[in-house]
Amino acid sequence: MEVANWFSQLPYEQWVPIPVSGTRPSARYKHAAGVADEKLYIAGGSRTGRYLPDVQVFDFRGLVWSSLKLKSEADGGKSEENGAQEVLPATSDHSMVKWGNKLLLLGGHSKTTSDSMTVRFIDLETHACGFIETSGNAPVARGGHSVTLVGSRLIIFGGEDRNRRLLNDVYALDLETMTWDVVVARQTPPAPRFDHTAAINREHYLLIFGGCSHSIFFNDLHVLDLQTMEWSQPEVQGDLVTPRAGHAGVTIGENWYIVGGGDNKNGCPETLVLNMSKLTWSALTSVKERDPLASEGLSVCSALINGERHLVAFGGYNGKYNNEVFVMRLKPSDVSRPKIFQSPAAAAAAASVTAAYALAKSEKLDFSSLNLNSNGVGNNPSELDLAFEIDALKEEKKELELFLTEVRAENSRLTEKVDEVNGTHAELSKELHSVQGQLAAERSRCFKLEAQIAELQKILESLQSIENEVQLLRRQKSALEQEIERSAAQRQGSGGVWRWIAG
Repeated sequence: MEVANWFSQLPYEQWVPIPVSGTRPSARYKHAAGVADEKLYIAGGSRTGRYLPDVQVFDFRGLVWSSLKLKSEADGGKSEENGAQEVLPATSDHSMVKWGNKLLLLGGHSKTTSDSMTVRFIDLETHACGFIETSGNAPVARGGHSVTLVGSRLIIFGGEDRNRRLLNDVYALDLETMTWDVVVARQTPPAPRFDHTAAINREHYLLIFGGCSHSIFFNDLHVLDLQTMEWSQPEVQGDLVTPRAGHAGVTIGENWYIVGGGDNKNGCPETLVLNMSKLTWSALTSVKERDPLASEGLSVCSALINGERHLVAFGGYNGKYNNEVFVMRLKPSDVSRPKIFQSPAAAAAAASVTAAYALAKSEKLDFSSLNLNSNGVGNNPSELDLAFEIDALKEEKKELELFLTEVRAENSRLTEKVDEVNGTHAELSKELHSVQGQLAAERSRCFKLEAQIAELQKILESLQSIENEVQLLRRQKSALEQEIERSAAQRQGSGGVWRWIAG
């Protein structure tokens, strides 16, 4: 199958591994990645504690990997090609940004020491690589930071320095003058963190999501207003998002796509989408927990392939290092509607089609009366234009009728659902009324039982009084019987004495 056909037959919004021919690059994570000219560039990374120095290129047109041989800037890019290891230091946890015909590499951890953040470049035309001199107040050297392009400025946030000190500062690099500035912001900033993601919305807001400290993984969202320079932590809606670090993100329009990440125990299998205008999270798709896409330290980029937008993911670590390339074909905006509705003149076009259709029906226009040649097209240029317009109107009418049919079918389906819901609601209402009646009867029965219990309690109280009286009578009876016995004994004793005297 041809490469173009392979991409065009991909399902929408599902991750699919790309069939790669030839040698693959070594598996890795925490590398830097970027897309330029239908090619994916991978620089550095880490594997089994070792930093990597290479630059690998994946061609979407041929689906093949190749190793980029860099040239030292010191030789003006004219020297013989050297290995990347001799030109580009082995680096991990750095960032890549495309600027003009260059790839800029910022920061990262490496064995080469530097007090401030380094900026290197790779020329996409000459493959020259070198160090860019910067001025101003440069940020301290770090890795696991975020770099975001805003106009001609790069915004740097957070990260971890070489002493493992966590950072939450903000710096800006002017790419026109290569000058660093400290960004002073008000209000409460995000907690110091690294391995987070950042995005820009409408060249106005910097968004920070997730990341971790040395003991805590975050799932919070912070926003920096780049005009007022104030931090805020807005409330977000939608699906519940678990804490994560080492994830990757890329923005397309209003959507921010988040892939992978984890908490050092479990990977995050879902691909998330944040609508940056509505601040609403949703889960686009999900993979198995041990899938390469549920990894920490992977990369994700946006690529335009055959005129369609795709997400491209590479690498990561989820118990093992990965080197597969995955691609997701994104649905075009308003894909379910005819193309006529996707243009700025949609309303006018629809109105003109409707008017033309109504006019054709009311006046019963006879298009066959036009002076057409044997090919069905008039010789007069105005007649030719009119014929084209008529054909265009017919096509648009067909699209409108098809769309109308789809809308009617959808309306019918929704009506059936509404009827079903109404029927269910009616049944539930009947059950509710029945239960309410049973509850009222049970309450009445409870009231009666409570009244009977009160009467029984009164009877028990009266029985206690009777029992006390019975006990009193028994004591009185016992006392009386004792008195009678004493009297009888006395009478018996006195009779014996008189009999002795008489004898």
